[in-house]
This record gives sequence, structure tokens and C-alpha cells, in this order.
Amino acid sequence: MWFLLLLGAAVLAAAESPKIIEARQQLERVREQAAAGLIPAMKVAEAQQTLDDAADEDVLDHTLYGRLDIQDLNEQQAAAMTEAAARRLARVQEKVDRGRKLVEQGVAEPFLFADLETELAARRQTVDQANARAALVLEIVEVASSEAAAAPPPIEWKAKEHFEGDGLLEPKDIRDITLAFEKQFHEPFPVSARGSTAVHRAMGFDHTGRIDVAIAPDSNEGVWLRKYLESKSIPYYAFRVAIAGKATAPHIHIGPGSTRIATD
Repeated sequence: MWFLLLLGAAVLAAAESPKIIEARQQLERVREQAAAGLIPAMKVAEAQQTLDDAADEDVLDHTLYGRLDIQDLNEQQAAAMTEAAARRLARVQEKVDRGRKLVEQGVAEPFLFADLETELAARRQTVDQANARAALVLEIVEVASSEAAAAPPPIEWKAKEHFEGDGLLEPKDIRDITLAFEKQFHEPFPVSARGSTAVHRAMGFDHTGRIDVAIAPDSNEGVWLRKYLESKSIPYYAFRVAIAGKATAPHIHIGPGSTRIATD
């Protein structure tokens, strides 16, 4: 029994970042010192805030700074990301506000809070980045939702632009499409979902081997892309603004239709 408890503790510790471990250990030391009357009780709250900040930083390390690709983020993770960024901003904002009051009262010099002002600007930029990344996640969710609404009833698929082609999409096809598009329009090929994403899996769809492109089917780029796909016998579904009475983002799904993930 004790072995299992120790093993569980070891696994938990391994999952935490070094900053969180250090902050947690510091909190325990501060609690002991405060209980012994060696330091003010307010130091416990400060240590807890440091731990909370480290935990929020760890969330951002996973969701904003590259450990998770944008296609593998879900709505809950996106929300956690923006909330963590906002909390970290609020913590420094509070310290900066206190410092500014001291400066106004003439009891402190402005240079004492220069580092905090710099940190505040950096955290404000992080909030902007997190919000932008979350907005992109929601856009991918909206596109995936449009496919889910259209997939079950065949009539919904027929109601939209659909080209059967040879029913196949190979990796070479994706590369050729990308190069042809970028040569034609001199801009990046706007892929919004490549293969199976967290959103598609959560909705029960296997999107493996397919790609979604954030292009309106009737735009100049959309018309060109559909003609190109047809010339190469590559299947696609072209979605416009509404499916089954719901507002959706226009896009072109390249490849055969997504299939349902089998469940036991």
C-alpha cells in the first residue's frame, strides 16, 4: 500500500514542471515559518500566489508556446489558456498598481518598479497571443461542426458542391495542391485542419488523410481550387455559409468524406 502511495506521488511529481515543484516546496517552508511565528502570515499568501503563477505558466507552456499544435487544442484547453494568461496579467497589474501609488505618494522611486512595468507589458502581449490562438481554435471548431452537421444525411452533402473524383487523396496530392496554389496566388495555402484533429475526434469523426482549407468556394481562390481539384480527379466538398440552418464558416474539405469513428 505504501509502495503504491509513493509511486503515485512520484508520478505526480514527474508531471509537474521544475518551477511548480520549487514553488510548492517554498510554500511549505513559508507555512512552517509562519506557523512558528518567524515571518508574517501574509508571506503565505505571497508564496501561494507564486505557486499559482507557476501553474498558470505551465498551462501556457503546453497550450501557447508550442507543445500542442493548434489542431490538437480543444475548446476547453483554449479557454484554460486564455484564463491562465489573464490571471498572470492581473497578478502583475496588481503589483504595478501598488507601486504606482507608492510613487505618487512620494515614498518610492519609479525605477524600483521598472522591471514590473516591463513584465506587465510582456504579459499583456501574452494575453493578446492567447486570445488570437483561442480564436483560431474556435474557427476550427466551427468548420468541424459544419462537417458534422452535413455528414449524417446524404441529402445535405448533395445540397452542397461535391466532386467525387477518384475517391482518393494521397500525400503527394496535398503537396502538389499546395505548390500550385501558392504559385498561382503568391500567398500561403490556408489549411485550417490537416488530418485528424482533437475537435474532429471529439465529435466522433475520423478526418485522417483529409484537409480543410479556409477558402470560400465561390471566391476567386475557391473557384480556381475547385477547378484544379476536378482536373486532378481529387474529391472535395465545398461548404458555403449555412448548413442545416446553422451559421458556419465557408471552407473546402479536400478528400473523401470523414467517416465515423467506430465505438465498442
